[in-house]
Amino acid sequence: MAKIKLRPLDDRIVVKPLDAEEVTAGGIVLPDAAREKPQRGKVVAVGVGKLLDSGNRGELSVAVGDEVIFGKYGGSEVEVDGDEFKILRESDILAKVVA
Repeated sequence: MAKIKLRPLDDRIVVKPLDAEEVTAGGIVLPDAAREKPQRGKVVAVGVGKLLDSGNRGELSVAVGDEVIFGKYGGSEVEVDGDEFKILRESDILAKVVA
């Protein structure tokens, strides 16, 4: 993947959604229309953190390269150079996937 040309602001995070499952656990092949929107993705860019009342920046709990789970309808979908991305606030991320 080429270097991304987006720099999120404040507590926003740019996520590259992982592809939706094409085959169910039982082996049934799903057509495009039946696939659910992906809810997992890889973080490709992070902002500097939310500006707090004290004037300091809050530290984000995710970093570039982390795999995350986000809400199905959260964030904004954008397309850059033919690639789909989601821009989410840190609060839209539900969990970080750990190995």
